[in-house]
Amino acid sequence: MRMIGCVMLLGVVLLAGCRTIGPRTIEHARFDYTDAISSSWKKQMLLNMVKLRYNDAPVFLDVASIINQYALETELQGGLSWNAFQPTDSQNFSARSRYADRPTITYNPLSGEKFTRNLLTPLPPASLLALVQGGWPVDSILQICVQSINGIDNYAGHASFMREADPEFYNIITELKEIQRRGGVGMRVDTKEDDVDMVMFFESENKDIQQNLETFKKLLHLSPEIDEFQLVYGRFPKSPNELAILSRSFLEILMDMGTYIDIPQKDLDEGRVLQTLPRTIEEDFEIPPVIQIHSSVEKPENAYLSIQYRNSWFWIDDRDPRSKARLTFLLILFGLAETSESTQAPLVTIPAG
Repeated sequence: MRMIGCVMLLGVVLLAGCRTIGPRTIEHARFDYTDAISSSWKKQMLLNMVKLRYNDAPVFLDVASIINQYALETELQGGLSWNAFQPTDSQNFSARSRYADRPTITYNPLSGEKFTRNLLTPLPPASLLALVQGGWPVDSILQICVQSINGIDNYAGHASFMREADPEFYNIITELKEIQRRGGVGMRVDTKEDDVDMVMFFESENKDIQQNLETFKKLLHLSPEIDEFQLVYGRFPKSPNELAILSRSFLEILMDMGTYIDIPQKDLDEGRVLQTLPRTIEEDFEIPPVIQIHSSVEKPENAYLSIQYRNSWFWIDDRDPRSKARLTFLLILFGLAETSESTQAPLVTIPAG
């Protein structure tokens, strides 16, 4: 009888532990998947930059859906037998438990006409200046996303169009950076009938920005009498109250940032990668690189992010906060370019039990 009591007690303990396991999986599973998706997107972005530098085709793969099914099965068996005519009896007991984790992950390749068109379409100037309004550094946004402002050119490093930057371009972003730092720049949306205009304005009453604002207007040939300028897309403005911005497409941004990659000398010598123009103007203005991507034969130890391509490792140092921030900015721009397709994820049916 003592054995029967032990079996019953053990059964009660096992059954008490058979509560629903769904809620307990949310905390660790949700963050694990979040971390995995974030890491894979960063690696995918870095890989595509490297591939473009080697004139290889970029490929983007989105995680369309994640469905996870958990199962916990517990089985308990016990028995007792005796014979009244024999002084012996027998007992048996068995227990079995099984846990299953069955994830169903659906991938969606980003491709097709819409994706390609959005990848090649220049980013709207209004969206870029909205990022400035949101607190992002204006010098970084202009240096990364803009090819020219009122006809003054930025550096272009991709093979189809190589040219050094106009010195005035770095003067412009330096002055505008200081104006932003002192809180003297803002954005406003004007609606006129069916037309919507984005206006960039300066707080002329702010005495701390007077000199910077005067130099900024002079460099861009803007009217010195007004402090509000309409944003338009294009290379040259039509009037002195317009700020013409020739923005880059996301593909151009990836190609230009790829010029900062430290390509192995062997690949350069063998002609696997084209040489780029030196950035002498940036060095003269003491402007740090937008991003620094190193390369090595061995896998790096202090990497924030690393991918292997061909026979080399390409990586961003974990002690380089500027480059890490630029990679994060690229992921934001990727969403701003509306590169995702509107197609629905495939319908997946899983058993509930």
